[in-house]
Amino acid sequence: MEIQGKSWQTIWLVNDTHVEVIDQTQLPHNFKIKKLIDVQDFFWAIKNMVVRGAPLIGVTGAYGLAFSIKSDASDANLNKNKILLESSRPTAVNLKWALDRVFKKIHNLNQEDRFFAALKEAQIIEKEDIKMCSEIGENGLEVLENIYKEKLKKETNCSLNILTHCNAGWLATVDWGTALAPIYKAVRHGIKLHVWVDETRPRNQGASLTAYELKSEGISHSVVVDNAGGFLMQNNMVDVVIVGSDRTTSTGDVCNKIGTYLKALAAKENNIPFYVALPISTIDWDLEDGVKTIPIEERSAEEVKYISGIDINGEVKKVQILPKGCNSYNPAFDVTPAKYVTGLITEKGICRPDKISLKSLYFG
Repeated sequence: MEIQGKSWQTIWLVNDTHVEVIDQTQLPHNFKIKKLIDVQDFFWAIKNMVVRGAPLIGVTGAYGLAFSIKSDASDANLNKNKILLESSRPTAVNLKWALDRVFKKIHNLNQEDRFFAALKEAQIIEKEDIKMCSEIGENGLEVLENIYKEKLKKETNCSLNILTHCNAGWLATVDWGTALAPIYKAVRHGIKLHVWVDETRPRNQGASLTAYELKSEGISHSVVVDNAGGFLMQNNMVDVVIVGSDRTTSTGDVCNKIGTYLKALAAKENNIPFYVALPISTIDWDLEDGVKTIPIEERSAEEVKYISGIDINGEVKKVQILPKGCNSYNPAFDVTPAKYVTGLITEKGICRPDKISLKSLYFG
């Protein structure tokens, strides 16, 4: 995607020496590249959200496992580092999926062959992610086209109004994104649209990342506070909601950034379609009841206590916004039950959020 007229991915391999990533903790005020060399670099980058978004976490984990065995490809080191990387972010299933895939590819190989085989598999996962997200965009484009055509029957020269939550754009993947991919495709197909961007407290991924992406692409958008979504829907200012997913159960329950559930409830109440865009790799086929079984990451209270921004001198500053000594609770995700989801947009097509439809899509 575009940043100041130049095309970028979020992650790329530099020969066989290291990986470089866009440091998302510095956005939107500073654009910086971070070098990842050893397993601790990769663990830290995932844990501290230098990279974030389920698909990108998976790709980063795959490269991390490869570089973790560059100098020591023993079984003990391989197993130890796989466990370490898995622990960095517990909710997004793509991380475990990618680590398992690399592990299965190399664990029966001779030690001297493991590093380059792992590196090759990570590169394949990276390229698959780009293709997958582009296909999610094409499938989601059909959804947006249909909704837009229906709106044009009632209004002329109107815009399609889309509400997003968190960041599920190209910064959450290698390129294109999931929930934002249909938006990028729609703009390229001439659909006039406007995006309502939830700020997404406490880390402000909407305000910091989604808005940064849309501005870079020249797409009409407005950042709104998280609590504005219901008002917008109630007042006919939203035509469709599209969000991403960090883990989806076999029955269609969706785990996404905290606050997604409330948007789904408001959409249901106001008869607004609520779509989830996700790669098939995000589906956890072993889980059925998402509310009861998906592990929800609890992040540091510091994220709620402090906020970063740029001051009048152009310097990025971290400031405290809670009263001194005040406690906080910071669950990073919530689960939206399938009954509130209109449809799932995947690289294989669009389906209803239920077990039969998902299996038919995946195995059909």
